[in-house]
Amino acid sequence: MPLAATIRLIAADIKIAHSVFALPFAVLAVFLARDPAEPPRTLALKLALVVACMVAARTWAMLVNRIADRRIDALNERTRARALPSGRLSPRAALAAAALSALAFIALASLFLLFANPWPVALAVPVLAWIAFYSFTKRFTAACHLFLGGALAASPVAAAIAVNPASLAETPALWWIAGMVLAWVAGFDVIYALQDEAFDRARGLHSIPAALGPRRAAWAARTLHAVALACLVAAGMADPRLGAIYAAAVALVAALLVTEHVVLVRRGLAGLDLAFFTLNGVISIILAAAAVTDLLL
Repeated sequence: MPLAATIRLIAADIKIAHSVFALPFAVLAVFLARDPAEPPRTLALKLALVVACMVAARTWAMLVNRIADRRIDALNERTRARALPSGRLSPRAALAAAALSALAFIALASLFLLFANPWPVALAVPVLAWIAFYSFTKRFTAACHLFLGGALAASPVAAAIAVNPASLAETPALWWIAGMVLAWVAGFDVIYALQDEAFDRARGLHSIPAALGPRRAAWAARTLHAVALACLVAAGMADPRLGAIYAAAVALVAALLVTEHVVLVRRGLAGLDLAFFTLNGVISIILAAAAVTDLLL
């Protein structure tokens, strides 16, 4: 297969557009963590590097997920058309792409040495290991959704370390935002896993829907999203720079999360695309845009 066609196939299979779930929070963390005395040009360069690192890291993590699950995916009617189980992409090509993504991430992280910051490159391999670990957790724990949340919650923490390592001690809101991402992502991953409840149980795979059943799993997702909202409120209280615009966005996020769960109650799995993809993508963009606006003002 020509290289360009392989790249297009990989991009479609790992759903590059779903970067919208974590990327806005990394951007938000850049502005939360920035040193006000830093020249705008330097901040812009760091922001560009953070975005590039995010793309490389997510590509690595998603390819590891597809490689690890290719045999499971081949047995699942919902996933058997994916590139690896369908045979459109070879495991060798996927492994090569994953390795290149990991190397690109490490190379990009090393560029922060130009800003006298050794932490991104020092932590690059542990970060890659952490975000790949989720792909194996459903084999042994129903808490796999929390591991996915933790993988995405690493994005604002890693972005803050890259821009200004001292900010982790000086800016408590960063930790509340990371906590929000963990609970929010875990909650909508529980919702997403509802469609594989019977398959997971039959194959001995672990998930909250398989362990608790759909009704109690839905309540687990609601609880996680309530925790996510509490973290957003705590972030606003912890950082006076997050003002009225951020508060309005938090109220809108609360409304969107309620809408997400109402859609699921009324439409069931038929409403999954709206509840999982559309509303959650809107949540991340609105929240990050509002917070960054407050921080710049």
